[in-house]
Amino acid sequence: MSLDPLLLEMLACPAEDHAPLQYDADKQTFTCPDCARVYEVRDGLPVLLIDEAVK
Repeated sequence: MSLDPLLLEMLACPAEDHAPLQYDADKQTFTCPDCARVYEVRDGLPVLLIDEAVK
């Protein structure tokens, strides 16, 4: 499943840095280059919850 390109441009890390996220289509994850949190994509939706992110 592919994500909308407009959505990919708009997403930012919900942590204090609010850096643009980098999308990995193969792993279905978003990574913040500043804080190194990794957010999963579940059922085609990015889960941008800080408590569920992996560092």
